[in-house]
Amino acid sequence: EVQLVESGGGLVQTAGSLRLSCAASGFTSSSYRVAWFRQAPGKEREGVASFDAYNTPIYADSVKGRFTISQDNAKNTLFLQMNSLNSEDTGIYYCAAAEGPKVNMFWALRREMYKYWGQGTQVTVSS
Repeated sequence: EVQLVESGGGLVQTAGSLRLSCAASGFTSSSYRVAWFRQAPGKEREGVASFDAYNTPIYADSVKGRFTISQDNAKNTLFLQMNSLNSEDTGIYYCAAAEGPKVNMFWALRREMYKYWGQGTQVTVSS
């Protein structure tokens, strides 16, 4: 069973930075896709960042230029560097994964493409 454990959330002031980590284990295939999602209070969970079928990082428009997704394959760890944070970035951030090939950018940030989810880590941006 794939397990995902996020860490790195917390309270940060507007314009500050945080780096989230997601430790993954249990993959039985060398082919898998990963992503970061977030859910703000009262809103649906939305895709934030992932990799497309060409392994190119892709981002939701709301975080482009501010967030950076990366991964350390040797350590099975996914990262999300978040800079220039604002109040709209507040929410629970989830790591998501699925075994199988990466998909094109239209699908890579859709919830239905992921089977496994972490427990989430809270990010709160205060003014």
